[in-house]
Amino acid sequence: MNTVAHQLDLILRGIVEVIPLNELESKLARSIKEQRPLRIKAGFDPTAPDLHLGHTVLIHKLKHFQDLGHQVIFLIGDFTGMIGDPTGQSETRVALSKEKVLENAKTYARQIFKILDPHKTQVEFNSRWMSAMTADGLIELSAHYTVARMLEREDFHKRYAEEKPISIHEFMYPLIQGYDSVALKADVELGGTDQKFNLLMGRDLQRDYGQEAQVVITMPLLEGTDGVRKMSKSLGNYIALEDTPADMFGKLMSISDALMHRYYELLTTQDLALVKKAHPMEAKQSLAERIVSRYHGDEAGREARAMFQQKFQAREFPDQPDAHVILTSSDVKDVAAPSIGLVDLIAKTGLVPSKSEVRRLIVQGGVEIDERRMTDANAAVALTVGKALHLRVGRRKFAVADYTG
Repeated sequence: MNTVAHQLDLILRGIVEVIPLNELESKLARSIKEQRPLRIKAGFDPTAPDLHLGHTVLIHKLKHFQDLGHQVIFLIGDFTGMIGDPTGQSETRVALSKEKVLENAKTYARQIFKILDPHKTQVEFNSRWMSAMTADGLIELSAHYTVARMLEREDFHKRYAEEKPISIHEFMYPLIQGYDSVALKADVELGGTDQKFNLLMGRDLQRDYGQEAQVVITMPLLEGTDGVRKMSKSLGNYIALEDTPADMFGKLMSISDALMHRYYELLTTQDLALVKKAHPMEAKQSLAERIVSRYHGDEAGREARAMFQQKFQAREFPDQPDAHVILTSSDVKDVAAPSIGLVDLIAKTGLVPSKSEVRRLIVQGGVEIDERRMTDANAAVALTVGKALHLRVGRRKFAVADYTG
């Protein structure tokens, strides 16, 4: 196995918190000494049939541990899925039928093995131990936590304060998620930042049941294509793993450059320093091709990139541009050698909301004049009477600028 320091370089990439870090270091050191891989757990409730890239943040972190030689446990919460995770909910979820949960679960294995090695992944269903638990066992489990502790959860506390109903079975969700760690003897559990309460429950219950407490690693919630809210099917800002190659590529090309770097960090193992040195358009296309290739194959990734370039980069200038700018002598400083600042020219089109945004767009290679990419925000553009300038602003907007003298 790799050294502790080497393992931590990969494990800590993109994470939010390790609780506690010194215990993770100790577990890794003991794992190396005893040549015993750690048991790494992450749970997913099959409440919908398709996974999206937001779900894969955890799966990629599982892959990091897998690549380091540890035992990865992909837990399908078919039992907890019938309860519904109350995390972040303002009201009780509608319970899913067992049949619907199992139907959704069937699609998960097909999708996760696009990332994880199926030969090295332990797939578990928490119904295996929960369905067999007796009423005595359930009462014993419930006795390990108080109502007061449960109400420390932000969502429960808020609903209680607002006098909104909280069903007793919702209290069972974090208890069962915690007990899953007992049943699986997990050394480490991964989860989103919104799962912190439930993850820590696992630490408490493992101690209560005489086990060494698991280390908790929280991962950020991936923003969707809007760059603001977490990726969610209900918000329409998601990229599904089973989107067509063209749709997946197009959605990835629509994200901001800042979000692109976040996707690189959380969804790939690419050197982030090299990504930052690359041209944003090239880096984004490489990211999109890489992700499409992962879920649809290398050929599909190459074809999606070629189609995108053909459609959005090699297309002819439209007959009806988005803006038509008329420039006069009042717009230039020297009539003898007329020119206008590139930023001022693009701003006059009205296609970009502010000059600061214009500058950013230019630096990122998002502006072309007569099919020549402009990357110097301080550049001046020469003007000639009777010669129109054809401007491409961003990927999909066009303008014509005429100088009348």
